[in-house]
Amino acid sequence: MLNEMVFQSEDAPAADRLAYWQERLEQTHAPVRLSSDHAHDFRATQRVLDVGAVCVWPATFQSMVSRRTPKLIRQSDPEVFHLSLVVSGTARGRWGDHEVVYEPTDLHLNDSSVPWEISTGRSPATAVGVEVPKALLPLPRRAAADRIPRRVTTREGIGALLAQFLTQLNTGTSCYLPSDGPRLGRVLIDLIAVLFAQTTETHPLASDNHRRTLVLRIKHFILQHLGDADLTPADVAAAHHISTSYLHRLFQEEEATVGAWMRTRRLKAVCRDLADPTLRATPIYAIAARWGFPRAADFSRAFRNAYGTTPKEFRHRASLPH
Repeated sequence: MLNEMVFQSEDAPAADRLAYWQERLEQTHAPVRLSSDHAHDFRATQRVLDVGAVCVWPATFQSMVSRRTPKLIRQSDPEVFHLSLVVSGTARGRWGDHEVVYEPTDLHLNDSSVPWEISTGRSPATAVGVEVPKALLPLPRRAAADRIPRRVTTREGIGALLAQFLTQLNTGTSCYLPSDGPRLGRVLIDLIAVLFAQTTETHPLASDNHRRTLVLRIKHFILQHLGDADLTPADVAAAHHISTSYLHRLFQEEEATVGAWMRTRRLKAVCRDLADPTLRATPIYAIAARWGFPRAADFSRAFRNAYGTTPKEFRHRASLPH
């Protein structure tokens, strides 16, 4: 079956369970602020499915209000699009002056770079959440906030197909092998890309759509080969039948050069593993090598330059109770 991790609020003392759930959302989505009438003994369960570059997390939780504020966005923005397939329960979303009501079978979408507030109904809610790095979708970065819809019906078209895929993934993980995870993730990315293309067709994509699509493929390729320590920009260019100089020109409009983007993703993968309690016994050098840092000195220098601390100190702080 697919690899998955299960988290339950009951793993924490009753008084700490809402804070525990907030921490889970910070790790699987983005930093948020939670409140709930059940704060004294909050109940929630989350499964995190291993499907490659995207994060899929079916969850059931009691009524709550979740807020992503401008301050939280300034402090930390993972640059992801979020989708939730509402399985049961209801919710109300607010973005500025806009308000949307969600019911079972609806698809809810939001952007980690935009402030929002989501409040669920009195009954417990169940949803299948999906986090997709913006870098993997060919949507112009500057226009993302006003291009994506907030609610998509699943009664027909690509919305129905995406809902069926998520429902099957949620209920039928036993019929897949762990090695199927990355392939399923790529299918999911393609479905979401088509959904975005259809729902934003009244707002035509920018004229550089071909460039964005190529950059999307390149970034996806890099994410699938992060563990290859010998991967160079020249290798990436060759794999896409373009020159190295053209590759660098493509990344001039991105947030970093191709080399820096690759290094940042490797470091983020290392941080995720260092914070994973199930990998606590795995040596730091082994985790670094797994993500393309075979030389300890180079890795330590890159890590300190990026995070201002050592990998050992980072792992220690991540293990402390919050």
